[in-house]
Amino acid sequence: MRPLLLAAVSVLLATGCSTSPAPLPLQPKAPTAKAVVTTLGADLDKTDHRVASALVAIERNADKPKVVVSESRLAQSYLPMPPEAEVAFAMARATKADTLDYKKQMEFGRKLATAVNLAWDKLEANQTEALRVSQLKDARIVELTKAVEQAKKDAASNLWTLAGIAVAVLGAVAMVFAGPRIGATLLASGAAIGAFPAISDSKYFSYIVGTTLTIAAGLAVYWLWDKVRDDANKSDYEPPKV
Repeated sequence: MRPLLLAAVSVLLATGCSTSPAPLPLQPKAPTAKAVVTTLGADLDKTDHRVASALVAIERNADKPKVVVSESRLAQSYLPMPPEAEVAFAMARATKADTLDYKKQMEFGRKLATAVNLAWDKLEANQTEALRVSQLKDARIVELTKAVEQAKKDAASNLWTLAGIAVAVLGAVAMVFAGPRIGATLLASGAAIGAFPAISDSKYFSYIVGTTLTIAAGLAVYWLWDKVRDDANKSDYEPPKV
């Protein structure tokens, strides 16, 4: 899911960014949760140690058949059930009891154990790298998301700026053809429109809006009071008698 989102955000930014971010490294095919590898590795180590310890006990108590059988069964409890072909192979080896065969099998066992340990070390390294790359992807998504939001804000700010310029130009024209009253009003409106993005992004925006609404409400009340007073004065007015 993260790679798809990363690609989508990158496409959105392609038209608005002159430079592209550095490419992310390839994420290994390994779990990103460290606990997955750590817990499994600890369990496997515990199993190996228990089996190896039981085999050592068998070797040191070879003269005690009862102990040998008990330790053998204990070691088998930590291992999966072997295929019948492997059991037959081991029984044939035990029946033959050839020292050279045992030596060859021990060399094979050491090589196999070394290869398994190397593969496990590689898995742990891949897990660490996968976690690092996954965190880089998360950080890149956050970065690109912020860039998209900033691009939207910049686009909206540019629209407000263009609208303010257009109104200001109309005000300049109106100063010439319609008089300073209309022209000055349009010029002030253009400045206010152009400054709106900066005001709306300010931390004092709520105070500015509240103050503006209060002043507007005061002016409206004053206008209404003045109108009522003028109407009352007109009704009380009596023309002089000739």
